[in-house]
Amino acid sequence: MTIQMAAFLIVALCISTITDFKGHRIPNALTFPVILIGLAYHGATQGGGGLLFSLAGLALGLGVMLLPYLAGYMGGGDVKLMMGVGACLGTDLLFCAFLYSCIAGGLYALIVLAPRSGLFRRVLGNIWTAVRVHAVMGVKAGGFVQIEADAPRLCYGAAIAAGTILAMVVEAQRIGLIRGL
Repeated sequence: MTIQMAAFLIVALCISTITDFKGHRIPNALTFPVILIGLAYHGATQGGGGLLFSLAGLALGLGVMLLPYLAGYMGGGDVKLMMGVGACLGTDLLFCAFLYSCIAGGLYALIVLAPRSGLFRRVLGNIWTAVRVHAVMGVKAGGFVQIEADAPRLCYGAAIAAGTILAMVVEAQRIGLIRGL
């Protein structure tokens, strides 16, 4: 990935974080250009192989976010943002970005829930119930776990931004572009 592509993606991720925090939305006017620029850049600079690289990242971005979206845990903007990240980064780096985003999202949720100790305890209880039901019965615990009506909405765009930027920094350090972090 070039410095220009990294800078473009970081700017897009920062904008997505702001729009997500302000209106709980990541607009198509942001996500579609990220997807198209990722595809066009790799296609133009690396030909058909670059386009396939970008399409594979886009598909993996959709794949990792589709089930959480269908379950109602993610919004469509989050899915399209991860697809754009995949189009820009390809599969390997997208997978790292996704894993880091999951960790960032978990930490973010803990920070948001911690001041609401009653809600925090209920959510942890629900998670524990889901794990036990799955372990004992081997089924999803959806019908056994209560959805917390008073739970705050999380802006997952921030977690995607944090995880993606961390993955790009780790990759840049791995290939020697950044030293000493």
